[in-house]
Amino acid sequence: MKKINLILIISLVLFACKNETKTEVNLEENRAKSYDQNDGLIAIKGDFVYDKKQNAAVLQTETEIYGVVIDDNMHLLNEKVTPLKIDEFTSIPVTVRVKRIENTNPDILWEQVLEIKEILKVEAPNPNKEDVIKLGN
Repeated sequence: MKKINLILIISLVLFACKNETKTEVNLEENRAKSYDQNDGLIAIKGDFVYDKKQNAAVLQTETEIYGVVIDDNMHLLNEKVTPLKIDEFTSIPVTVRVKRIENTNPDILWEQVLEIKEILKVEAPNPNKEDVIKLGN
């Protein structure tokens, strides 16, 4: 009887263990989905640069470059990225929730600008990265 119980327990344990394949999870994509609250804001990951001399800020994603509205949230983001900068033109990877709006300011060159509503993540820049965003007239 003990042998039958032992065989039953072993077979139950073996059948209960599933052989699941693990799929790679894109954390940024999931983070962006978790912030989809139908409030008109979107989560964007990109490289942020602020030039205090020209009072201009940009956020460069993989496919676009956006002007950033200069306001309190932009200055708060700049305070968080300043300790990570190597020089004034170091681009810092950030993830922010923004409101994308049409540009009405003729001094800003981009068609759409981003108004930062929430700072999600600020990362240290990759020291091996060779590209630099420089703002000019």
